[in-house]
Amino acid sequence: MDELIAKGDLHIIRNNQPQYVVLSEKRYQKLPEAQEEAYEAHIRASLEDLKAGRVRRFASADELLDALALEDEA
Repeated sequence: MDELIAKGDLHIIRNNQPQYVVLSEKRYQKLPEAQEEAYEAHIRASLEDLKAGRVRRFASADELLDALALEDEA
């Protein structure tokens, strides 16, 4: 197992469908860190959009759905 994991993550297939992934503890520990970094980058980008005026606000869900329908027509 160690030799296989040294080459990369192991993908286990059952019934011709990917079911599981086995990875090293070191690689596993990097996943939450990467997720947190991506979350923070997304929040920063959203705040920059807000400051730059690239955000539209809607009074209701119906108003939002109407705006989305208009975009689909365009």
